[in-house]
Amino acid sequence: MNRRQAIARLALAAAATLPLANAAQAQSNEIAFGFISTESSSNLKSAWQPVLDDLARATGLTVKPFFATDYAGVIEAMRFNKVQVGWFGNKSAIEAVDRAQGEVFAKVVGKDGNEGYYSLLIVQKDSPLKSLDDVVKQRAGLTLGYGDPNSTSGTVIPGYFAFGMAGVDPLKDFKRTVRANHETNLLAVVNRQVDVATNNTENWDRFALTHPEQMKSVREIWRSPMIPSDPLVWRRDLDDATKKKLRDFFLAYGKQPREAENLAAVGYSGFRASSDLQLVAIRQIELAKKRSTVEQDAALSADERARQLRDIDAKLAELNKQIASK
Repeated sequence: MNRRQAIARLALAAAATLPLANAAQAQSNEIAFGFISTESSSNLKSAWQPVLDDLARATGLTVKPFFATDYAGVIEAMRFNKVQVGWFGNKSAIEAVDRAQGEVFAKVVGKDGNEGYYSLLIVQKDSPLKSLDDVVKQRAGLTLGYGDPNSTSGTVIPGYFAFGMAGVDPLKDFKRTVRANHETNLLAVVNRQVDVATNNTENWDRFALTHPEQMKSVREIWRSPMIPSDPLVWRRDLDDATKKKLRDFFLAYGKQPREAENLAAVGYSGFRASSDLQLVAIRQIELAKKRSTVEQDAALSADERARQLRDIDAKLAELNKQIASK
């Protein structure tokens, strides 16, 4: 082969790789933004689309929303890189961090400026149930509307603070327990399909906007300690340039009147920087629940119980170190 032929072949080879390079560039310029299913996908899309449109204009990224029928669907989508960034609750963010290469980079700020929200138990306005104590005492005859297994405010927090601390198993001790998202649970209370349901203050405010008349027939009977506000999570392997675009956009967003109006539609006023450390409190609650279960498990041998408790205590100690180093 002469020199001219060799150069021609190299040129052809280089040309052949251009479509692949362009495809890779196009792929890096496109992200899927996932949303946990706190309510119907149509409601979430209409509320969040103006924010996503602004994100696309500000960053030059092609931003595609991703919805699933449950929280696990978004977690799995991130695991398989079908979703690169998303809005999660703290419990679902733990799953994304542990199983889907997720990393917390920001958190939402409520309309009132708070960086947290509350889990609720709600009932019909004319319900005879007036308190958590009433629910606990009458649970054998009640139908409970419970949250998605990966929901912080629908399952983890009420499961620990409302039911666990009262010695109640929400999946076994009620007449019937039905799992659904926050919006569906609220509607189930409105329509008297359940006697009591879990919810949270953020969805409560959203429901008041989307269902103002129906909201009048719902009443709160219990409120949890404050929960850290919802995190935004990206995949750790997202390229640095895209991460910078996302971080810069969200940390600056909400300061202009139109942006503030867009965020008010989803119940927020802005975003602040955060990290995986915000998940520590929920991890501690999950481990405390697990420790209590192990302590009460009569099927375990003394040695196995001691081994499991040592493992749990070691994990709790590690979390305490993380908090101390903040």
